[in-house]
Amino acid sequence: MHSKFLFAVVAIFAYCSISLMAQQPAPLQSMPYSPSLDLTNLDRSVDPCEDFYKFSCGGWQKNNPIPADQAGWSVYAKLGTENQQFLWGILEDDAKAKTRTPVQQKVGDYFAACMNTSAIDALGDKPIVPELQKIDALKTRAEIVASLTRLHHEFAGSFFFGARTGQDAIDSSTVIVELGAGGLGLPDRDYYLKTDAKSVKIREQYAAYIQQLLALAGETAEQAKADADATLKIETALATASLSRVERRNPHKTYHMMTVGELAKLTPSVDWPLYFKVQGAPGVAKLNVAQPEFMKAVEAELTSEDIAALRGYLRFHLLTAAAPYLAHPFEQASFDFFSKTLRGVPEMPARWKTCTRAVDRSLGEALGQEFVHRTFSADTKAKTQLMTEQIETAMQHEIETLDWMSPATKTEALRKLHAIRNKIGYPEKWRDYSALTVKPDDYIGNAMRSRQFEEARSWGKLGKPVDLNEWGMSPPTVNAYFNPQMNDINFPAGVLQPPLYDPKEDDAPNYGDTGATIGHELTHAFDDEGRQFDAKGNLRDWWTAEDAKGFEDRINCIRDQYAGYVIVDDAHINSKLTSGEDVADLGGTLLAYIAWKKQTAAQNLTTVDGFTPDQRFFIGMGQWACENERPENLRVSAVTNPHSPGFARINGIVSNMPEFQKAFNCKAGQAMVHAPSCRVW
Repeated sequence: MHSKFLFAVVAIFAYCSISLMAQQPAPLQSMPYSPSLDLTNLDRSVDPCEDFYKFSCGGWQKNNPIPADQAGWSVYAKLGTENQQFLWGILEDDAKAKTRTPVQQKVGDYFAACMNTSAIDALGDKPIVPELQKIDALKTRAEIVASLTRLHHEFAGSFFFGARTGQDAIDSSTVIVELGAGGLGLPDRDYYLKTDAKSVKIREQYAAYIQQLLALAGETAEQAKADADATLKIETALATASLSRVERRNPHKTYHMMTVGELAKLTPSVDWPLYFKVQGAPGVAKLNVAQPEFMKAVEAELTSEDIAALRGYLRFHLLTAAAPYLAHPFEQASFDFFSKTLRGVPEMPARWKTCTRAVDRSLGEALGQEFVHRTFSADTKAKTQLMTEQIETAMQHEIETLDWMSPATKTEALRKLHAIRNKIGYPEKWRDYSALTVKPDDYIGNAMRSRQFEEARSWGKLGKPVDLNEWGMSPPTVNAYFNPQMNDINFPAGVLQPPLYDPKEDDAPNYGDTGATIGHELTHAFDDEGRQFDAKGNLRDWWTAEDAKGFEDRINCIRDQYAGYVIVDDAHINSKLTSGEDVADLGGTLLAYIAWKKQTAAQNLTTVDGFTPDQRFFIGMGQWACENERPENLRVSAVTNPHSPGFARINGIVSNMPEFQKAFNCKAGQAMVHAPSCRVW
């Protein structure tokens, strides 16, 4: 009896071990397939006219619980993880191969160094000890201020403010120096200013994290407590002087061209000519100071705060930026606060995820070459390019027939529309990383050299023509964007994979999903922020006063609607922050619907799986936004995310579209019938 029991235990253990092994993810050799319209994602118990999001995504939500290493889970996040898993296989091969191209050497060695956690742990905090010692040696206020020049040049970290290069908002053909706000450790200035119980609690937890990190680096408990208090005090002063996210959506509020001499009057403590020379901009005469009042606050802190407090602030910001690249206790402390506490994520991600992200972040266009070669066909590029052109034609027709826009404004709008450049899949010319040294046994060194490489590349743009072919996302990224100053829309290969773009499916769900995304990015050219830039990407008011008012009146209808949606607890959508994305969601879906109708006008479309072609279009659109979110993450999003939650992004759209209501035979009084409907285009 006893031996039978023992055999049973062994058998159960073996079965569980095999099951556990079967559940462990492995590198993918090919991308998995999911259709762009998946019937198992539906919840047919829900009336689509009452809650179309739940109807489209209820099954997906039930079948896709949030993984333990994620703050939320969505169709986009799932595809992003699958892309990562595919990249994992590429990187493992590149790390082990005997014969490699220069690109394969760099991505493979970066990945190998990141995966070697025993070597990383053996170093402890040694990689940054010399810099911590330099900070500790700062004895005078002048030495502390001067140290910012070197810290900004050599290290990642938010030390009071930030400097970079970018396109001049008034003359987009020119690259200028930009000085921006920074210096905060929490996600947004509101975390420091709100007085509700949750905000107070988070600040207490943040202070505890600061103390923990400083103690790991050798500070006494008493010193760590003093430095944490000082850091929170300094950051609160900086937060108080910062513009809100809503204010920063107005480009006029972040454009203040000054001479270096005028900047010196705001912040006389800093030797600005030396600062810019060290960064890589010797002799710069003028620059954009995004937030002058913030820089006054920086000056006040540098000149009045206790010297020991300033040292503590610098130590912490160096440590918190380096923590994810240091030994496990530092990485764990960073994860515990920023992921577990702030966003509710129970577990740290598997190391392969951390390392594929790290390579993509530092060598995105090198890794992207490997991804594109294996996943992105010429046929997919041609079809999505055609879809983009069709949606732009739909936008042209909408502009031409608007009854509220004057001929003068229409002329300018069409000029801008026709000037938009479409970037599909990957850059025309790959970035050259030959000047970057990557070693197979130096993870934090690789990260630091990659940052310095990127900084040198960025500062090197000064005095040169703007590169209109440059991309702001790597090819494997599951996302897309519109750049108002480049006046281009960008769709990486990573976002043009099933289920978001499905070459096996018919046009209805593909236009509903990818088509609506293309229309979304195109509409950003004419949202509350994008509309302020002209065809050349210059910040210029090309609207008549009456047209501008008509536009704002229509946006306010959408703002009022979305402000009524609750994100979590008692937190409503901040529709002044999300209105640009909300308008793009609605406009993009309308444009995609128009383009789809034209594309299929000569086709004999039939009902499939019980759904009409129009219903299939809208279900395809609804299923791109399926998601589950942790409450903690939703609270962060309520403050920081310019996108509304998935349910609002779908229900808010269809409730304003008679085309949807007709497709599903919705009646007045049902939830998905918003009267009067909000429409801009």
